[in-house]
Amino acid sequence: MSSAATAVKSSRTALRTVWTLRILLALFFALASALPKLLALPAATTVFDAIGWGPWFMYLTGLVELAGAIGLLVGRLAGPAATALIVFLVFAFVTQLTAMHGQNAGTPFLFMVPLAVIAWTRRAETAELLGLRR
Repeated sequence: MSSAATAVKSSRTALRTVWTLRILLALFFALASALPKLLALPAATTVFDAIGWGPWFMYLTGLVELAGAIGLLVGRLAGPAATALIVFLVFAFVTQLTAMHGQNAGTPFLFMVPLAVIAWTRRAETAELLGLRR
């Protein structure tokens, strides 16, 4: 196999891997994270009661997660959505450290790594979308 054919094959594999990450993360953020908040399930309300900001913050958080999930699936928005979700998870980390006394504080980092891979691979589209590159 020539080096050009190997490069094409590895490029296709990388594209499939990133698409798989985008789909899996979108499913997680939409179904496992946003949906319980938007439906005000007891597991979500308990956490947001502990934070002390009221139900409006729970619904807002759910909407942000749902928007991020949808953005991950839209080609041009995947990079900005991944970047926004990383920022969102930094705030989640800080909230878990302060309001939740460190309980599950490391969990956001598990999602930041694949989101960073997505953001990195979509950086050209993100720069173009923001008008930083023509």
